Amino acid sequence: MSLDNVSKQTAEQPSAKRLFIVDGHAYAYRAFYAIRQLASPVTGKPTNAIYGFIRMLGKMQAFLQPTHQMVVWDGGLASERMALHPEYKTHRPAMPSLLEMQMDEIVRFLKAANIRSYHRDGIEADDWIATLTKRAVREDFSVVIASSDKDFLQLIDANVGLLNPNDKEPKVWTVEDVRTKTGVEPSQIVDWLSLIGDTVDNIPGVPGIGPGTATKLLKQFGSIEELYRRLDEVSSSRIQAALKASEPLLKRNRDLIQLHDNLPDVLCCDDLAIAAPETQLLLECYKEWGFKTLQQELERKLGPQQDSLL
Repeated sequence: MSLDNVSKQTAEQPSAKRLFIVDGHAYAYRAFYAIRQLASPVTGKPTNAIYGFIRMLGKMQAFLQPTHQMVVWDGGLASERMALHPEYKTHRPAMPSLLEMQMDEIVRFLKAANIRSYHRDGIEADDWIATLTKRAVREDFSVVIASSDKDFLQLIDANVGLLNPNDKEPKVWTVEDVRTKTGVEPSQIVDWLSLIGDTVDNIPGVPGIGPGTATKLLKQFGSIEELYRRLDEVSSSRIQAALKASEPLLKRNRDLIQLHDNLPDVLCCDDLAIAAPETQLLLECYKEWGFKTLQQELERKLGPQQDSLL
């Protein structure tokens, strides 16, 4: 099921199954830094991340019109990756305390909204999302992942797209967008990132190889494996020497960057179908947090039902 035009497709195929997966921590951080100085009039606790998260989620839902959805949270760093590279992601600062104290409240909102969320200790959100995506496609879903993490580019195909919050206008990234951005195919993203490294995850690349050179090499050789089989065909002696010296690093990088899509006990996708929210719980949350606009919007939707809930 093509994701080239989400809005048009939704209108033409209203019964199509579309799973929307949100990278929870990524959006919580984004919401926290996007809105400042917002606090509950009842408790005095900060609510900026909660409000921003709710608003961003609502906009994405309206744009995608999914039939199923889930928010996935990081459960810590994968032990296998830490064993390979002890410095993996270690340079990231601790979560700000004012954000940390809002995380449980975001999950509270999701429960009231009847949106499934999930985390498991020791499992990175990326791997759980990759596993869930693989299962969903097998069960004839199209999938849209909401995240700015470039590791997800490796998952994009005709049935899997990426909603990147960094885009000025909402759009679902397709295979063609990956080609435009990187010059390589989604199936080559792991090799491409392995060559250039990933500063966000503290993964060093091959010295002297940037995105342009990595794209050129993969266009010529197709893969890192083939590149090393034909290393003498690399025209630059400098690049050839750097590749020879970096062969162990590249093997390690591939193992770090390749998402794990075979985790056990993945949820059944049909269990993620959109359900009606617990409106009374939502109203209680909005009142406690001082979200008057959200409260009024929900009350308008309820109409005559409102009196029986209050």
